[in-house]
Amino acid sequence: MIHELPLERATVHGHFSRELPPVLTVDSGDSVRFRSLNAGWRWEADREVEYHRPGPLDEGHALCGPIEVRRAQAGSTLAVRVDEVVPGGWGVTFGGGAPFGWTLKGEAWRSERGHAVVSAPFLGVIGMPPRERGVHSTIPPRRWGGNIDCKELVAGSTLFLPIPVDGALLSAGDGHGAQGDGELSGTAIECPLEAAQITLDLRDDLELRMPVARAGAAWLAFGFDEDLEFATRQAIDGILDLIERELGVDRGYAEALASVAVDLRITQMVNGVKGVHAVLRDDAIR
Repeated sequence: MIHELPLERATVHGHFSRELPPVLTVDSGDSVRFRSLNAGWRWEADREVEYHRPGPLDEGHALCGPIEVRRAQAGSTLAVRVDEVVPGGWGVTFGGGAPFGWTLKGEAWRSERGHAVVSAPFLGVIGMPPRERGVHSTIPPRRWGGNIDCKELVAGSTLFLPIPVDGALLSAGDGHGAQGDGELSGTAIECPLEAAQITLDLRDDLELRMPVARAGAAWLAFGFDEDLEFATRQAIDGILDLIERELGVDRGYAEALASVAVDLRITQMVNGVKGVHAVLRDDAIR
C-alpha cells in the first residue's frame, strides 16, 4: 500500500523525540509518499514557511513524520528503500558564510555564477529518535540513522537501521540536490523536494551494530563519532560483519579481504560527529 503524507504543520517537526506522536501508521512493506521543505524550512527560496516556530522544537531540519511501523520492536532492523527523490527547482549552498543559489536545469544544477554539477538528489536525513526521552537535535547522525548525509543514498538504494524504540517512529527530509563526500562547507545543494517515496520493511534476520546500506552495486557500512578514528573503526567493524555473513568466512580472512577490496570514505565532517562509510563493491571480490 502507498500512503500519502501531506506537507503541513502537523506533519513537520525540527527535532527527534520518542514522545512525538506518529502522524501515520503503516504496515511492513508499505510505502510513503511525501513532499519536503528544504533543511531551512523553505518551500520558496526567499522565505521560510509561516509555521516555522522559533525554539528547540523547530531548531533542526524540517522533517516529515514520525511514521510508526506496526509490530516494529526495539532491537530489530528497519529497511528503508528509497524509491524516488524529485528535487524542487531551486537550491542553496553556503560557503564562507554566504549563500550561493542554484537552479535545476534538466539533469544539472547551475549556480548563480554559471558553473554546473550533475543532479544526484537524496534524502539527507532518514532516521529514528534515540531511546532516551526528551528533545534531541536533528544535526548529528546516530546509530539509529538521522542526518547521515551520504550521497550514495539516491533512489534505488536501501538503508538498514537498528530500531531504537517500539513502532520505529521514522522521520525523513533534508533534500540534497547534489553533494560531495565530506560535505565540506556544511551544506549540500539544500533544496525542497517535490516528491519522495520510501518503502519500509521490518527485518528480523539482520542484527546490526550500526547502519548499513545497499547502494547501486555495493554494500556500505557506516560509523559516526566525534573521533574520526573511532568512526572509521565502527565502519570497518560493520563491513567485516557483512563480509563474514555474505561470504561465510572467518574474521581474520574477512579483514584480509577488506584490506584489499574495501574503500573507506568520509561521509561528512560537519555535523558535530564525523561520518565514515566503508564501501564493498560487488565486483571487488570474485
